[in-house]
Amino acid sequence: MKNAIKKIRNFFSSRRNIKKVIFFTVLISSMSYLFWGIPLPIGLSNSQPVSTKIFDRNGKLIYEIYTDKKRTPVKLTEIPNYLKDATISIEDKDFYKHEGLSYTGIARALFNTVFKHELQGGSTITQQLVKNILLSDERTLKRKAQEAVLTMIVEGVYTKDQILEMYLNSIPYGGTAYGIEAASETYFGKPAKDLDLAQSALLAGLPQRPSTYSPFGAHPELAKSRQEEVLKQMVANGYITQAQADAAAAETLTYTKITPPQAPHFALWIKEQLVDKYGEKTVDQGGLRVYTTLDLDVQNTAQLAVATEVGKLKKQNVGNGAVIVTRPSTGEILAMVGSKDYFATDEDGKVNVTLAQRQPGSSIKPLNYALALKNEKVTPATAFADVPTCFQVAGQPLYCPVNYDHSFHGLVEARFALGNSYNIPAVKVLALNGITDFINFAKEMGITDLGNPDQYGLSATLGGLEVTPYEMAEAYGVFANQGIEQPLVAITKVTDWKGNILQEYDPAKNTLTGTRILDPSVTFLISHILLDNNARTAAFGPSSYLNVSGYPEVSVKTGTTNDRRDNWTIGYTSDAVVVTWVGNNDNSPMSGAVSGISGASPIWNKVMKTVLDKAENGAYDPNEKGHTWPKQPDGVVGATVCADTGGLPPNPDPGNPGCPTRYEYFLQGTVPTTSFVVNQDVQINSSTGQLAGPNDPPNQTHTESHPIYTDPVGQMYCLNCPIASESATINYPLTQASPTPTSNP
Repeated sequence: MKNAIKKIRNFFSSRRNIKKVIFFTVLISSMSYLFWGIPLPIGLSNSQPVSTKIFDRNGKLIYEIYTDKKRTPVKLTEIPNYLKDATISIEDKDFYKHEGLSYTGIARALFNTVFKHELQGGSTITQQLVKNILLSDERTLKRKAQEAVLTMIVEGVYTKDQILEMYLNSIPYGGTAYGIEAASETYFGKPAKDLDLAQSALLAGLPQRPSTYSPFGAHPELAKSRQEEVLKQMVANGYITQAQADAAAAETLTYTKITPPQAPHFALWIKEQLVDKYGEKTVDQGGLRVYTTLDLDVQNTAQLAVATEVGKLKKQNVGNGAVIVTRPSTGEILAMVGSKDYFATDEDGKVNVTLAQRQPGSSIKPLNYALALKNEKVTPATAFADVPTCFQVAGQPLYCPVNYDHSFHGLVEARFALGNSYNIPAVKVLALNGITDFINFAKEMGITDLGNPDQYGLSATLGGLEVTPYEMAEAYGVFANQGIEQPLVAITKVTDWKGNILQEYDPAKNTLTGTRILDPSVTFLISHILLDNNARTAAFGPSSYLNVSGYPEVSVKTGTTNDRRDNWTIGYTSDAVVVTWVGNNDNSPMSGAVSGISGASPIWNKVMKTVLDKAENGAYDPNEKGHTWPKQPDGVVGATVCADTGGLPPNPDPGNPGCPTRYEYFLQGTVPTTSFVVNQDVQINSSTGQLAGPNDPPNQTHTESHPIYTDPVGQMYCLNCPIASESATINYPLTQASPTPTSNP
């Protein structure tokens, strides 16, 4: 015993021996940490998937993702060579050469992990089999180490053909289709043995990211490009010729029809978000319970309204429509209708137009006016000369905008210019703002994908840019929220099937917690203009679809592009933002009398009334019932102004003000202090009585004294002369400081 103790003491007295003990202790501990509880390859055949369910805000089932009834194993000999070759080409071209691990792929993954801090894998088919059946989607070095060890074990236990067969029978192909047999039946309605080259190439491309590449997914257009990439790789690896690839790419694929889910565009969009966070396997097999903000009642109303109204407009070549509805204070999405029919073939109904780039037309104008109001460059009473006008930008052709009705309206105050959606005043407002400031402001409002301001011109305020309905809902939400930009949200809670919470977001606790972009006084002015039926009557008439029965205080703006390719109506209160669009997916123009008032607005009217009725009954917040909106903030004052120039009446006597008057709201400190009218000598065209233009010969003009108003961009307007017929040219950027709303012009 003493000798044993002495040997132990002598062993530990050696520094070298202590280092050995420490090394082996660390090694054993590390190996235990990495590989304790590692599953055995026998689990390759014991997968037990659980369906994932997506619910609306009231607990109604929207969509269910399940796998247990969509798996039919087949032998490798029953699978076409095309399918096997396509899978190997796109997933693991050296499958039959390596021993389970691709060292090139591992090196690339390590480089990205160490130097780019992006944990990636260089996965072979065997690794994918192990990962999908035995391991989780967890992205850690521990999981990658386990994957590598299990891969080598699987390669030692099974033949390559067995591994490929297990892979093809277990890999997810999207939705409920697990394994190639289920995939073939789901997408093409036939057994896998009957697949041709074109079909095989499409299916082989799905496993990498089924939600993205599926022809039944949110981006069906990507399925074709993925198929072509598979064919390209098959040619590169010598499995087929280029002629075979070209023929397969040209083949028209016919897919099976599936039972439509409720709110399909929304459900598939939610699924994409889940896959990004939890991985394809967890979403398709992990039994998630997903609770969303969607209101199926509003969703169904919107879907029916789109289908009905688009059907009525068939003769006007209107092929599609879309709607997105939000609760602005929380950002909750209440409805998302991506097309008239998810299964429509004439318009590719699977495309979700609420997330697609379209031109907004005049629906972008409120943002332009809001920026000018914010910077006190205009007031609602500021008058603009709506007369023939051209804008000269250095290095660009002369830009001469026209109004939608192809008429000129003389002196028009900002309230009526925006309400009636006149184009020439809007371009002048943009000239005052500056394109760069306007584009940057639009980004702050939620329209984030606009790019460099240098790529835009003055037509931007008429819709000469591209936005998504989703972004427009967020931007108009700023007006509804009295200046706060509230990001949109669709998922409130995700749990596993046992009820364990994986993520949670309470909209009630996040009400109006976004970023303040505008002062409430500015949003009040914009909102008041857009709910003023009198301010838009000249263009839309007194009884249009922009008036919602029972709700006189709804702010709304239309938008139609000059080429009639996009037609919008966007309206809001503090309870709801409703964005509606009609047009054609292929960007072909509509015809006839389609406009903001006859195209999208009937859909908008029906949906808005449904949402407001529910809000009025306390469906979203019992405390919001019966409120008045918009509320006048402290920073807004009222004053009487001249109804033609927007200036201070020249006579203080209310009984004889010296001009027709009306009442207007202003930001505090911007109420006009002068009449803005100056009697001065001007050149008059002798034959027309109009203000003389620069091209009028001197012998055809003479001098007269007239009351003259000079608008904010420096354009003179004679108050008692006929409207000029010759275009005036304005240099942009403005060459002189424009007058402020409270100063003499």
